[in-house]
Amino acid sequence: MLIGDVVGSPGREVVKRCVPVLREQHSIDACIANGENVAGGFGLTVQTAEELFENGVDFLTSGNHIFDKREFRSYLDSSDRILRPANYPPTAPGRGSGVLAVNGVQIGVVNLMGRTFMPPVDDPFRCAKELAAELRRHTPVVVVDMHAEATSEKIAMARFLDGDVSAVYGTHTHVQTADEQILSGGTAYITDVGMTGPTQGVIGMDEGAVLDRFITGFSERFSVQKNGSKQFCAVVVTADAQSGRALDIKRIFQRGLP
Repeated sequence: MLIGDVVGSPGREVVKRCVPVLREQHSIDACIANGENVAGGFGLTVQTAEELFENGVDFLTSGNHIFDKREFRSYLDSSDRILRPANYPPTAPGRGSGVLAVNGVQIGVVNLMGRTFMPPVDDPFRCAKELAAELRRHTPVVVVDMHAEATSEKIAMARFLDGDVSAVYGTHTHVQTADEQILSGGTAYITDVGMTGPTQGVIGMDEGAVLDRFITGFSERFSVQKNGSKQFCAVVVTADAQSGRALDIKRIFQRGLP
């Protein structure tokens, strides 16, 4: 199961409530979540990461907010369960790919960040090809979190890697898309998994500050929307352990959660 951006304490509460149930319901072997917005909407802390691990998440990917909590940067070097985008400079803390072992099967995980409307990073396409080839020497099952703003860039990455990886899934925009599919080469794809967190507000943030930014051009720092209902967004991908080809992709969107 691949979970979209988990936002703040509302997102962590939903993970605690939903993931154990869904793991049993769908016979989930591994659960990977994007955690870059877990701690107050911006970045990760050791405590919030461990909270997700305790509640059914096996592995965390991230994006442009991964370095927001300065004290967390050193933890990235020691953790083998949390990734930062691989196309950051090689001197950046942490790593951009890893391997998750579940039930005798290894799952390669790659975390990338797009370049369109995003902070400057290296070429994600070249990086993706190199890392996919490296991981496939150890396992045919490889999944890629493409953390990007532009829909076209995410679709292009999926086409580029079709047949080389089991799944390419988009994160970052916090709005789930309805285009889940298996491409001709056997790669499962969705443009954006969506957001797990508050339904009210604007993509997880309190609407007041966001509206001020749009209307006046300035605002106070954004904060997570704490009131109102919550939602859970994910996809469940089934892949053949021998070939790595995706067999099925199922979209999950539970809204109106208390």
